[in-house]
Amino acid sequence: MNPLLNKKIIFVGGKGGVGKSTSASAIAVGLANARKRTLLISTDPAHNTSDIFQVNIDSTPTKIFENLWAIEINAEKETKKYIKQVKKNIQDVVKVTMLEEVHRQIDTAESAPGAEEAALFDRMVSIILEEQNQYDVLIFDTAPTGHTIRLLSLPELLGVWINGMLEKRKSTTDRYSKLLNDGEPVEDPIYEVLLKRKKRFSRVRDILLDETRTGLAFVLNPERLPIIETEKAIHLLKKYGLKVQSLIVNKILPEDVDGQFLQQRKRMEKKYLKEIETRFSTQSKIYVPLFANDISTINDIQKITSFVVS
Repeated sequence: MNPLLNKKIIFVGGKGGVGKSTSASAIAVGLANARKRTLLISTDPAHNTSDIFQVNIDSTPTKIFENLWAIEINAEKETKKYIKQVKKNIQDVVKVTMLEEVHRQIDTAESAPGAEEAALFDRMVSIILEEQNQYDVLIFDTAPTGHTIRLLSLPELLGVWINGMLEKRKSTTDRYSKLLNDGEPVEDPIYEVLLKRKKRFSRVRDILLDETRTGLAFVLNPERLPIIETEKAIHLLKKYGLKVQSLIVNKILPEDVDGQFLQQRKRMEKKYLKEIETRFSTQSKIYVPLFANDISTINDIQKITSFVVS
């Protein structure tokens, strides 16, 4: 039995073009068919989910069919929303005379590297903490490998950064209390905001590290570059305490392929399939064949579902 099926939260990642969205959608359909209330969340800017299900999907849960809902997170909209929330958080803690300059600096940060990832992560945190009680399973269809690694490593990285910020704020507040307030405690709204975010990130980090609740699956094709990239991703995520538990080996040629060219490809493929077994001996593996037609309808997804949910 696919070990992913017992998880509350599932992340599906992998190299671009290997079939992440179709694999994530197939898992979601299978769980919905098993009468589990399932929410499929796309963080991939390509957003293939709408195309696969032929339904307009936006940033709020859209019902696909019985027991299945989907969200497509728009990074640009989430960044603007995130920046707006940051401005709101500092509204009451910055002097009016400084507010315009602070807003200008924040607006500049909107286009800085990492702004979209921070916004996506903030939305992901909100979904995990606030939506999980509404659904039996949350499935994240993530962007290509590098983005997935950065997104999943953010709880650890931001936790370290916020701890440093909290220490600085506490030290500054303590000195201020001793010098100007006769030792009486001084309220620090910024400290409270940072502490609140730290608690949210800590909760999400605990959830992501809990292998009984969270499953990580990578999709790859039996080819050289996807194998190398998957191995690197597994090692990088391990540094942050995240274990990739399952692999979906996608687009395997049928045994009875015709023609010299395809027979040659099949011989190479068999070599790579053996390599996958050797390199990834600790991960469970799901094998999905290459289909003759494009995967573009729910009926097509149901065919893959029979392989990934078994």
